[in-house]
Amino acid sequence: MRAVFAFICLVVSALAQDHAAMSAAQSACGPAEFSFSVIADKTQHPVPQPDSGKALVVVVENLGQCQECAGGHSFITDVSSAVVRIGADSAWVGANRGNSYFFFAVPPGEHHLCANWQSRLEERSQAFAMANFRAEAGKVYYFRVRLFPGEADFSFDLDLVNTDEGKYLVASSPYSVSHVKK
Repeated sequence: MRAVFAFICLVVSALAQDHAAMSAAQSACGPAEFSFSVIADKTQHPVPQPDSGKALVVVVENLGQCQECAGGHSFITDVSSAVVRIGADSAWVGANRGNSYFFFAVPPGEHHLCANWQSRLEERSQAFAMANFRAEAGKVYYFRVRLFPGEADFSFDLDLVNTDEGKYLVASSPYSVSHVKK
């Protein structure tokens, strides 16, 4: 009987640790109820430059060469208009829709980013990706968010890319304009 009780306590403790670890990892995000309306605006194409004393973070949503992603075969695999909201240091800072980019300034120092698929579908809204980096004033940091449908789920990531790749992704993408939904 004691062994069963000890096992139950161990399992409950492990589950609590997983929940605590998930909450800590998602602390780079903003509040769950926060959402954006987003338009990928092909008429403007700002070239990001850092403000004095700040670093610039550019986030590009990139569906890559995924043939099922762009106007996919079904509602389940179509991620061509996915809205991905981006958080930095516990606050949402903007969002992308489909292949698009946006940017924001950060002060020098350590920063934690969060990407979350904004969706009414619970499975999709549980997709998170995190990254961290140390920003230096005057530098530009390019991050790429990718979504790829798989057999039963989706692959979702947020990666720092080199400057050349980042500039290419920005040049080949429309600018995202996001506003908080009321």
